[in-house]
Amino acid sequence: MNLFETTAYAAPAGAAGGDSGLINLLFLGGFVLIFYFLLIRPQNKRRKEHQSLVGGLSKGDEIVTAGGIVGLINKVEDDFVKVQVGENVEMRIQKSAIGATLPKGTIKSLDAD
Repeated sequence: MNLFETTAYAAPAGAAGGDSGLINLLFLGGFVLIFYFLLIRPQNKRRKEHQSLVGGLSKGDEIVTAGGIVGLINKVEDDFVKVQVGENVEMRIQKSAIGATLPKGTIKSLDAD
């Protein structure tokens, strides 16, 4: 009897699973659909909405940037807009940094406070 010797036995042969490949394929397809509807589709929708927002900017629009700066567009350039943020204060802001347009008169109502 040897104390360091171990005996290994083979496991009994299992039944062949022909459906396991199909089930794995269905799970993979399910994950792809979940990722599409929860991640990819909403992100593409937001990107298209932002592109249409940026493409529709014009002089006189009231905007708010992603950083929270509120102002009135004075000039639209290729990649930038000049925004009046106060009396005699004008900033050049990149178009992609614009978060939303505001309804007309919003800046006046903010200044009234």
